Amino acid sequence: MNLVKLVVLGAPAVGKTSIIRQFVWNEFTDEYITTEIKQLFFPSVFINDHLYEMKISDVPTIPYFPANSFHEWTQLKLHGLRSAHAYILVFDLTSPDTFQYVKNLRDQIFETRNMQNVPVFVVGNKHDLSVSRDRREIASLVKKHWKCGYIECSARYNWHIVLLFKEIMKALDDVQFGQKPGSATVRLEGLRRNKCVIL
Repeated sequence: MNLVKLVVLGAPAVGKTSIIRQFVWNEFTDEYITTEIKQLFFPSVFINDHLYEMKISDVPTIPYFPANSFHEWTQLKLHGLRSAHAYILVFDLTSPDTFQYVKNLRDQIFETRNMQNVPVFVVGNKHDLSVSRDRREIASLVKKHWKCGYIECSARYNWHIVLLFKEIMKALDDVQFGQKPGSATVRLEGLRRNKCVIL
């Protein structure tokens, strides 16, 4: 079994924990509880005939991404951030400020570690509440300029939650077994065209 380490980051109250709990336990609660210490989840998934154990780190809001190993070990919640196999950067579609936080974090990550073969997915949560007109601009920036995966979801209604983790694991499986990494965007469009999909 292959162990893959996923780190979930984002501003406070964007739904990081809700996304993870919906994926792992198929549950959602309206009660907001601040994540104060790093929590770990260990689901197993089967992708392309390969079995993976996932170590999903739900990280409290961090002031910065550790620039080196010394900074990584100065705070407990920063441990293991630089060795992640993939990153999920979550923002709230109803709060533009939370995307700015993700933007700053993404810039720090790419400036301070080797990101070759390390997938990054930017996730806009709370799709069910969003009326924002800036979503196309955000999606274009993430996909065309950052070259990152972009998915909008709703943790409350379990919309695109499985798809998110499926796309991440497909990208990691492509890296692991030397296949050409597929475009999450292209696959997402394909799923929308073909409504009958077994997940």
